[in-house]
Amino acid sequence: MKPLGKLEPLKISCIDSDCENDLHCFKATRQMSDEERGSCRSCGVELVDWPRLHQRSIDDADFTFAALRNEKIRHHFFHTQIDQHALNYAKRKGWGLLREAIENRVWKSIAKSGNPRDGQQTPFHGNPIYYAQHATATCCRTCLNYWHNISKEHDLTDEEVEYCSDLIELCLRDRLNDITDEPQKVPPIRKKAQ
Repeated sequence: MKPLGKLEPLKISCIDSDCENDLHCFKATRQMSDEERGSCRSCGVELVDWPRLHQRSIDDADFTFAALRNEKIRHHFFHTQIDQHALNYAKRKGWGLLREAIENRVWKSIAKSGNPRDGQQTPFHGNPIYYAQHATATCCRTCLNYWHNISKEHDLTDEEVEYCSDLIELCLRDRLNDITDEPQKVPPIRKKAQ
């Protein structure tokens, strides 16, 4: 496989929308009334069955992923090309160790409440788990709250960590077709001499 070139910085944020192309932003503004919450902050469209989504059923993950893809940033991370360093990381882990890494990442990045840097703890590239966290809205407590109805006011329970980890793994299994159960030897990407 040919190594990818250097990726350009992303020009996308959690509040971007492209309503003309059915890519919305459901993150509420402070000015939104309770009745407006859950609709697109740009055009007001209501596309998500929030009560069903908030049941947090991993058996209903197809519905959850379809709902998430209505938001521009989630759609982007479900479809953007994963960088080569991230792909190599996944290959070196294999599914067994990758699942462990997913759970460790959830515990480290979003399990504790009251993070003063909430919304900034998950980078946009460099690890496949980051891509999946943004795609599945498990990247920060704010996204967890409005997409999955998990309060920012408490540390995550074991069940909530498992739910987040399951979503991330399902997303990655959909995206990473050539990862084996066992770790693979993958040569490092060497920087070209200038």
